[in-house]
Amino acid sequence: MTIRVIISMDVDDYENWLAVFNSEGPMNARSEAGLTVEAHQNLDDPKNVVAIGTAPSKEVFLEFFTSPQQKERMQSAGVISQPTVTFLKT
Repeated sequence: MTIRVIISMDVDDYENWLAVFNSEGPMNARSEAGLTVEAHQNLDDPKNVVAIGTAPSKEVFLEFFTSPQQKERMQSAGVISQPTVTFLKT
């Protein structure tokens, strides 16, 4: 069952975060995990990023999102808050 995932987090610099998000390594990692994600900047809070996407399952997403590699990618992208993750049925 495919699920929809919404991730909200604060970053120190949106353009820097977006450059890392759109770079080859993170894009390949998401693709290999079966994730499709779009990034959005909060209009009312420019340091807040909302990523909306799909994943094959909650378990697959959590395995990807809690991996040491993903934690490192998020740190290098300038994530400065604990992400809030919401799972939705599609």
